[in-house]
Amino acid sequence: MIAFHPHLFVRIEELGGPRAPMPLPLQSGFSLDRLYRVVGVYNANESSDAFFILPNDRGELWFICQRHLRFGALVDTPAHHLPSMELQASD
Repeated sequence: MIAFHPHLFVRIEELGGPRAPMPLPLQSGFSLDRLYRVVGVYNANESSDAFFILPNDRGELWFICQRHLRFGALVDTPAHHLPSMELQASD
């Protein structure tokens, strides 16, 4: 079982190159200037990678490999997306 904090937001830092895990978030409706709420986590037994379930900018849910993600913030809000610049200004 994988547990995660219900207020967890992550930011995209897409890995490049031929061995980058798929799907590539920036080609799947995500942006560099936003934080995304984690709505679930999945880890397949045959992989050491965890996949975070994130709602993209189009309202679609995607399984994005943790290697494309970095910690963004813990925020108690009903929003599923946050502008990252706004969060940095309020800290």
